Amino acid sequence: MKIVSIAVSKKKGTIKKCVPSAELIENHGIKEDAHAGDWHRQLSFLAAESIEKASREDFKLNFGDFAENIATTGIDWKSQPIGQQFKLGEQALVEITQIGKECHKKCAIYYRTGDCIMPKEGVFAKILKGGTITVGDAIERI
Repeated sequence: MKIVSIAVSKKKGTIKKCVPSAELIENHGIKEDAHAGDWHRQLSFLAAESIEKASREDFKLNFGDFAENIATTGIDWKSQPIGQQFKLGEQALVEITQIGKECHKKCAIYYRTGDCIMPKEGVFAKILKGGTITVGDAIERI
């Protein structure tokens, strides 16, 4: 299990921009990300395999398009229980707080493909211990 993409945005409801590394701040989120704050959805995860599966020949999806913070390989996020903890990289620790979400507004991806996987396959977490994460870092189930 590893991190294949890290993405951030300054504004909610927008596609996130990929970055090579990010600072996770305990009980807050990714430094300077719009979704950071004192709540249960400080960080979002989506499997790269799900993003690839949602892509079509005529509409290639990229990391960050679903507004996910972290795309990964080797883990089925939607099957992880709430409360499950994961170590990201050398020191960061997160805990799953929510699986899926309700979309209040259809996103650009929905209108282009007829579906959005984030409400069904996205997972949200709270940061228990901060640290710097980098694309390629390992993810360990605790």
